[in-house]
Amino acid sequence: MRLVFFSLTGQTRRFINKIGLPSYEIDTTNPFHEINEDYLLIVPTYDKEVTEVVNDFIEYKTNQEHLLGVAGGGNLNFGDLFVFTAKDIAKDYGIPLVFSFEFSGTNDDVKNFKKVVNEFESKRSD
Repeated sequence: MRLVFFSLTGQTRRFINKIGLPSYEIDTTNPFHEINEDYLLIVPTYDKEVTEVVNDFIEYKTNQEHLLGVAGGGNLNFGDLFVFTAKDIAKDYGIPLVFSFEFSGTNDDVKNFKKVVNEFESKRSD
């Protein structure tokens, strides 16, 4: 399983680097890249105009078929708006919000997110 992520400030990229699993970063200048395998999407929290490239990626060719779930990063000070980008994507595409973390994630976040990934991989092999 691949992790696909979007990062502007580097917080999400730092989180992904801690995970140490195969990943692909959505290119802001050309999001039209096909992923031919199941993946989890990890996104930071930004206005829709900023994250529109993520929707472009999801809707490109067969990418939406392979999207299993979404995780979101953000700042808990946002209150109800914490990880709203991931929540919106989950709702818009009918997929589960599988994980949330603050900033670039703690060591516990890394450990817990790896468990989520392993659960998805186990379901796929059943």
